Amino acid sequence: MAIEKEVILQLKNIEQSYVVDNSVKQAVKDVSFNVYKNEFLVILGPGHCGKSVLLNIISGLESAQKGQVYLGAEPLAGVDRRISLVFQRLALLPWMTVIDNVAFGLRMAGIAKAERRKIAQKYINLVGLQGFEKSYPSQLSGGMKQRVGIARAYAVNPEILLMDEPFGQLDAQTRYAMQEEILRIWQQEKKTVIFVTNNIEEAVYLGDRIILLSSCPAHVKAEYEIQMEKPRNTVDPEFLRIRKEISDNTDLAL
Repeated sequence: MAIEKEVILQLKNIEQSYVVDNSVKQAVKDVSFNVYKNEFLVILGPGHCGKSVLLNIISGLESAQKGQVYLGAEPLAGVDRRISLVFQRLALLPWMTVIDNVAFGLRMAGIAKAERRKIAQKYINLVGLQGFEKSYPSQLSGGMKQRVGIARAYAVNPEILLMDEPFGQLDAQTRYAMQEEILRIWQQEKKTVIFVTNNIEEAVYLGDRIILLSSCPAHVKAEYEIQMEKPRNTVDPEFLRIRKEISDNTDLAL
């Protein structure tokens, strides 16, 4: 008997448009899907198709012109502390040390200094940055900065972690290492993750489920449930079959 999955987030008929050069451009068109508790969901689509727009709406940074996002049974109204976002371009505060950057959200929430440092240290250890607590962002590599961003997002104990192409600026070797690292952290913490990428291999490597978006305006083109165990072998015949199937169904970037 199949175990029924718990829906933690719902998108219903989301639409978003912008005015560009005196004309209206639709970015997202009638997007609906569920997100299940503790899953690693990947939103995949070609470049500039509206993936980040969708993530901004889920995070509460933007309001959809049409449709509604539900967190549990409640309509999402603006930024919610139960949802945390890791940006593609990290917004680390350059004048703060690693531990202060990780503890920043806790500080904004009014957590006492001793407690927030204790929590920050836990997540610094989780992402493997022990010994770098007093370092500044300028002293860190790209991969290390990304770990700080991940630790900061986890430190506020969100129900859902959003990741907007977090490895897109990294070199190939560091990107592979960070993919393995984020899976290790996800398997340990078991938070719900929504991960945005335009990289098909990355999507198949990471995702329990993949939502494939069309070119702009983004709408849901297909959904794939990946049954392979993790970590996945990228040269396994089943991995290659899934990657090809998705690749054949993916629109070209505009």
